[in-house]
Amino acid sequence: MADEFYQAICERIGSASVRRDESMKQHTTFRIGGTADYYMLLKTEREWQEAIVLCHQYQKPYTVIGNGSNLLVSDEGYRGVILQGSREKEQIVRKGTSIEASAGVPLALLAKKALEYSLTGLEFASGIPGSLGGAIVMNAGAYGGEMKQVITKVKLLDRDGTIQTLSTEEMKFSYRHSILQEEEKIALGAELSLQEGDFNRIQEKMEDYSKRRREKQPLEFPSAGSTFKRPEGYFASKLIMEAGLAGKQIGGARVSEKHCGFIINTKDATAKDVWELIGFVKEMVFEKFQVMLEPEVKLLGEFE
Repeated sequence: MADEFYQAICERIGSASVRRDESMKQHTTFRIGGTADYYMLLKTEREWQEAIVLCHQYQKPYTVIGNGSNLLVSDEGYRGVILQGSREKEQIVRKGTSIEASAGVPLALLAKKALEYSLTGLEFASGIPGSLGGAIVMNAGAYGGEMKQVITKVKLLDRDGTIQTLSTEEMKFSYRHSILQEEEKIALGAELSLQEGDFNRIQEKMEDYSKRRREKQPLEFPSAGSTFKRPEGYFASKLIMEAGLAGKQIGGARVSEKHCGFIINTKDATAKDVWELIGFVKEMVFEKFQVMLEPEVKLLGEFE
């Protein structure tokens, strides 16, 4: 039987932009996951509009991903469509002390371009392993900085294919939260307001943050970054360490001894290994401290 959805996508967007039965291991920093029925790499607003309209027309569930740095995909994969934005540097445009960029652009590349322009304010994001779109959804932050501090407006795509622009206030940014976690909209890009700065000082700050990350985080292993959100009044990594869980391993998944807030893929870990370890850590921490940890990592696909 002909795949009418695939044929429609190829006609409207182009066959070079869509693949079937795509392994998600290569699209997540965990390097874990089964296959997705369809995968699309979208470069323009028109392509995004066409993709969304066709997904709804053919009743195909879809998920938007950035760099896959906060994502755990089921071993059985995803019975739907994965949509990902272009990661090309051409998607970054400077306008005075502001930068406009598409959602698929990696934060590290965006911070690097800000450095090239001697613009300060985005140093905190230089080591965050995600895309601009993912950072908008999560209001990503590090070292005292958050995306809400630099974003002035966000361009969004509604499920009916219409495009709108929201201000920082309208985005309802808070700790690891934005309106995109409440409403079915897709971030297409954003404008960031920065300030003129000194190239050497910006570079020094970025190198300092990079050094601290290497020293404190298990960057040599695949992971999704911090596995748990910070519980109010506590630090997840400290609770996990004091519960005696450093080095706890299930299958190929292990609680990092270097930073207990990270669950790492030591070698060929499955999504099931990671999910079981997450559950075990939650149970042990609650048993010892009566604090319920909430996973920060997002799940895609079927989990028991």
